[in-house]
Amino acid sequence: MAIILDDISRTFSEYLLLPRLTRREQHIDKISLKAPLAKSEGSKASKFDINIPVVSACMQSVSGTNLAIALARQGGLSMIFCSQSIDSQVEMVSQVKAHKAGFVTSGANTKPDSTLASLVELMAETGHSTIPVTLDGSAKGEFCGLITDQDFWEFEDDLSNLVKDHMTPKSDVFFGTEGITLRKANELLHHHKKDCLPVLDAQGNLNSLVFKKDYVDHQRHPLELLDDNKRLSVGAAINTHDYRQRVPALMAAGADVLCFDSSDGFTEFQMDGIEWIREQYGYEIVLGVGNIVTPEGFDYLAKSGLVDFIKVGIGGGSICITREQKGVGRGQASALLDVVKQRDAFYSETGTYIPICSDGGLANDTQIVIALAMGADFVMMGRYFAMTEESPTPKVSINGQMYKPYWGEGTQRAQNWQRYADSMSSRKMMFEEGVDAYVPLVGSMAEVLETTLYKLKSTMLNIGAESLIDFRENAVLTLVSEQSIVEAGTSNVFQFSRKREIDEFDWGT
Repeated sequence: MAIILDDISRTFSEYLLLPRLTRREQHIDKISLKAPLAKSEGSKASKFDINIPVVSACMQSVSGTNLAIALARQGGLSMIFCSQSIDSQVEMVSQVKAHKAGFVTSGANTKPDSTLASLVELMAETGHSTIPVTLDGSAKGEFCGLITDQDFWEFEDDLSNLVKDHMTPKSDVFFGTEGITLRKANELLHHHKKDCLPVLDAQGNLNSLVFKKDYVDHQRHPLELLDDNKRLSVGAAINTHDYRQRVPALMAAGADVLCFDSSDGFTEFQMDGIEWIREQYGYEIVLGVGNIVTPEGFDYLAKSGLVDFIKVGIGGGSICITREQKGVGRGQASALLDVVKQRDAFYSETGTYIPICSDGGLANDTQIVIALAMGADFVMMGRYFAMTEESPTPKVSINGQMYKPYWGEGTQRAQNWQRYADSMSSRKMMFEEGVDAYVPLVGSMAEVLETTLYKLKSTMLNIGAESLIDFRENAVLTLVSEQSIVEAGTSNVFQFSRKREIDEFDWGT
């Protein structure tokens, strides 16, 4: 007969943290949220850290180019989804890597003999106001000069005029040469009071651009997650079906992290992929695997010695219905607590520390805090980021409220047949493990994330912790009853949604 466990499948909402001593010398600005993304041996540090314990989910409606750039600027990491063609995913990764901190590959270029009319269209299409002029109009062509929206008047000048008649020619442009340091490039911008510095190679071809606004932006984002070449870091999802073709292309594009995207990672199919990647690339790449919900699943993946981090969670996502459809899964809190306990035992026995990612089941900021207190090194979220301006889906107005489409990778809409069909099937999806829905638009990712991280740091002060390691080691959690949940909310008070209701309320005497 089936094995029946004595424990109950619990969720994050069933737990609260007890406060510990907050010391006088503690301050919220001194708290570090750095988290490891790769395994470490003994006293050796992880080869890859993120500056905040947050990554975005491997989903079509979540991790596009804009979100990946925005999240890396804040110190987190996005996992570009793999439910698309290899070429399309590679292009997304390449676009993120092109955002080198300070040195930017020109995203809009024109030729000397182009018309002002075509330039106006280019500026409108790209949003760029400073356009390099190259002989062939490419981002790496022979540099001829610069033209900005200050060099002509759209409604006064003849738009049939040529760019070369309005541009600042190369002879009058201050530029740097390939190999210049970012510090020196910014010094030139400052000294010559310019907003843009072209960087040319030895042959006079355009190599990159350095902008004053990027210097200012970097000062405002000191936690930017960068690679050794000062480019933004980005992760990429892979699957168990085409990894032999997808992984080499993603590696060539510069992906910093690879992550298997699967509702169930406790399979020999995933282990085949893990072994192949390590045989081909060694430990050059950070490799994430999963998902699992049991100590047994952790041991299967961890004892291979081949993985960097393991994702925990099946069926806990807001649009995931794996538990409902297949009866497979586990409450996210129970799964995380059991896997973390096994991870810690594995570390004690072997000296190898494997970071744990809590994936799904996070309905609010409080539950993010609870997941990290329970021992997750970082969290992966979908809905949280799908609601932001930077997610890749279009805004939709419904009854005057702005929403964004949000769907799971297990839906018909995701067109990700390979996750659910075996090699003998007709590739027809017989049922879905996700839903297609809408989520409210909440604003920019940076603003939303700032609030979440401030709450996390504030809670860490309550626990007397200055790092995430301190946090999970000092945390004391208690189960809550239904009545304590009621007690935690507002009671015996009137709440008004707008000022008019307050003005019209009968306050009595």
